[in-house]
Amino acid sequence: MKTFINAKLIKPGEIVNQGFLREDKGIIVAVGRMEELSQVSGEVYDCAGSYLSPGFIDIHNHGGGGCDYMDGSLNDILCPARVHLAHGTTSLFPTTLSSNDEDLFKTIDNFKAAQKVSDSMPNLLGLHLEGPYFNIAQKGAQDGRCLRNPSPEHYMHILEYAEGTIKRWSLAPELPGALEMADRLSGMGILLAAGHTNATYEEMQKGFDHGITHVTHLYSGMSTITRKNGFRVLGAVESAFLIDGLTVELIADGMHLPPELLRLVLKCKNHDEICLCTDSMRGAGMSDGPSILGSLKNGQEVFIENGIAIMPDRQSFAGSVATADRLVRVMVRNTGLSLWEAVSMMSLNPARFMHIDSQKGSLEKGKDADLIVFDENVMISAVFVGGKFQIF
Repeated sequence: MKTFINAKLIKPGEIVNQGFLREDKGIIVAVGRMEELSQVSGEVYDCAGSYLSPGFIDIHNHGGGGCDYMDGSLNDILCPARVHLAHGTTSLFPTTLSSNDEDLFKTIDNFKAAQKVSDSMPNLLGLHLEGPYFNIAQKGAQDGRCLRNPSPEHYMHILEYAEGTIKRWSLAPELPGALEMADRLSGMGILLAAGHTNATYEEMQKGFDHGITHVTHLYSGMSTITRKNGFRVLGAVESAFLIDGLTVELIADGMHLPPELLRLVLKCKNHDEICLCTDSMRGAGMSDGPSILGSLKNGQEVFIENGIAIMPDRQSFAGSVATADRLVRVMVRNTGLSLWEAVSMMSLNPARFMHIDSQKGSLEKGKDADLIVFDENVMISAVFVGGKFQIF
């Protein structure tokens, strides 16, 4: 049993000054104000006025620490996960890129092995497959040679091989076969997301009706308003704003989306329909210099500079190097959100989107004791996974 005392508790809808939290065997058993704490037994952790927050949950993350999850070894799963753990991410959904099946299955194998490692690791709750069912017109950094339309023979074979480890799949809803795929997978507990898509509003609405309920990295790799025979046609961006219940994620690294766009999203979507994601590549947690976007075998050379990965000609971004704590800082500083709102977008909201909010995402009795301690600048000083202190 462990009791956290003298903490500023970040709870849904409020911050409780001078609070305490008690966990036992990795589960939160009590939360309240210090004056309500009558007796302390077991280990005591004095937060000394720092914030005590639910651990961050990153549902879209490609790597960090110089490794990409698809590089091909077990360490290429473990290393990035530990980098992000040090920045407050206690639950993680490693994300793939469009690839051939051999490379994808190798990543799945490594992920299964990584789930068995508990030493200095976040919770590896499942895989997010980003592709290969994308529109080539919006491929972004995806390998165009690997893109294809979804077919039952292909995605069911992947699902069978993954043995329940796939928890999210991003696809373009306008592709032939996409709605049929959504019909089959939406009942399997897999979050389906529209991504790298050229869909119109009508196609996005159909996708939502068939179970594609989330939008992958809003504004990146998706259609917006165009004109056809003089008439304006809405794209995926506008659809995300218009369709009630369609949730979105933001790469709020302060680079991909300027403050004005972040504030626009907050005006157009309910707070509880938005989460943050790093979408980080291998450069997360690394110093400036040359890097590779994608896997070592099939990736392309990029350069990390001033908190972003850029193409060698410096004419366009080439990927995020963000960590979860940075996203929270950006939302507070650049949009005027309260700290509890920004933290919810990195904890409770992604937990709800992934249907794990009964166990994770907030400081509530009965939930897992995945906890982080940080200061006014969201600089992490301690991380606990299942109540266990993590050493980096």
